[in-house]
Amino acid sequence: MTLRLYDTATRSVRDFVPREAGKVGVYLCGLTLQAPPHIGHLRSGVNYDVLRRWLLATGYEVTFIRNVTDIDDKILVKAMERGRPFWSIAYANELILTESYRALNVLPPTYEPRATGHIPEMHELIARLIADGHAYPATDGSGDVYFDVCSWPAYGALSGQSPDAMQSAGDAPDRGKRDPRDFALWKGVKPDEPADAYWPSPWGRGRPGWHIECSAMCQRYLGAEFDIHGGGLDLTFPHHENEIAQSQAAGLPFARYWVHHGLLSIGGAKMGKSLGNALDLAYVGSLGVRPVELRYYYAAAHYRSRIDYSEEALGEAAVAYRRIEGFVQRAVERVGPGQFGELPGAFAAAMDDDLNTSAAFAVLHEVVRDGNTALTAGDDVTVRTALAATRAMLDILGVDPLDPAWIVGGRADDLRGVVDSLVALALEQRAQARGRKDWAAADAVRDQLKQAGVLVEDTPQGPRWTIGEQD
Repeated sequence: MTLRLYDTATRSVRDFVPREAGKVGVYLCGLTLQAPPHIGHLRSGVNYDVLRRWLLATGYEVTFIRNVTDIDDKILVKAMERGRPFWSIAYANELILTESYRALNVLPPTYEPRATGHIPEMHELIARLIADGHAYPATDGSGDVYFDVCSWPAYGALSGQSPDAMQSAGDAPDRGKRDPRDFALWKGVKPDEPADAYWPSPWGRGRPGWHIECSAMCQRYLGAEFDIHGGGLDLTFPHHENEIAQSQAAGLPFARYWVHHGLLSIGGAKMGKSLGNALDLAYVGSLGVRPVELRYYYAAAHYRSRIDYSEEALGEAAVAYRRIEGFVQRAVERVGPGQFGELPGAFAAAMDDDLNTSAAFAVLHEVVRDGNTALTAGDDVTVRTALAATRAMLDILGVDPLDPAWIVGGRADDLRGVVDSLVALALEQRAQARGRKDWAAADAVRDQLKQAGVLVEDTPQGPRWTIGEQD
């Protein structure tokens, strides 16, 4: 099958045909760094990581760009509230974001540009738009430069809105605009904002508007035309609508496919710091849910679906993952880790069908069930085949329990060796107690290990231990 993706611009599932055979350029709108990321933000990274892994697995060379916005109205508000430089707030949150993605086994992007590193490219685009009659400097002395929405007849096509029904852009006072719907490309110096948040420009000292930065970075790293532009569904308007308008008005063909993921809500409302309902990775960890289980939770839902967060649903996802993990651990003990095997045809078909991970996970669970049956029957040939297929699927989804990325801090050998030694000592004490028929002492060792999160299972090959909670 050919990969098919839902394209927001055409409102249809389309065959994916890259601009250049064998190569794919992807741009993902990253986070605005006014605050640390919450688990709603992190869904984006996982969803597009699955897309990227599938493209790589099917033979494409992928250039993956994920930007960060480190200059923005919201960041400046935080800077003034805290009396700190805007860039220090942005950088601190960028470090947290990077660590959160690492914890979730999201592959690092090919490049991760910052908005402040591409001011000259933005100036070039703005100048081109002014020269072609699609933008204008404000006449109120503000130093602002605006995109003229009325100059672009296709405005609103991406989001399916009529310009006549649109309200003011809301990103600057209307007094300097020809039309309230016009949006800012460049924002002149404001007396009540930090003095270090500005750059020289042909239109006076100022800083970029939110939308122009992505157009500039897309062109810089992926060229005038590229394959896939991604982001949250909430970015379709105004951010992506404005990106496509200013880019195409400047003569850039821009993105061939617009791929948007659904949002993660809580209690039916969008998750956000301003609403006081934002949950971070540390909070999820306090529930006893590991990052790999959170990733499973994200990936098991179709990327375009809305996820309404609940602790119950997250817990169910964790239990489901632990069943898969348990099969992998038991199979490895029996036949060794082996190599990744061939992907089941039904799994590949599901992934090609607009990344239908729900159907892909159904295939995965079926293979795991067959593998568990083979383990019980002592059928090592089938166990080996099931394990190889299971690990190949888990690798695409980024949740292979044998991936070193899931060892805390990446210190796989050191930590595993320490834990192995400590648990082995406890199990030896338990074995000695059982040997002298001191069942109370043996049970006490097992209970203490359980309290520490180590589960012991007695098997014909001897005791086997895992880390996690009882189902």
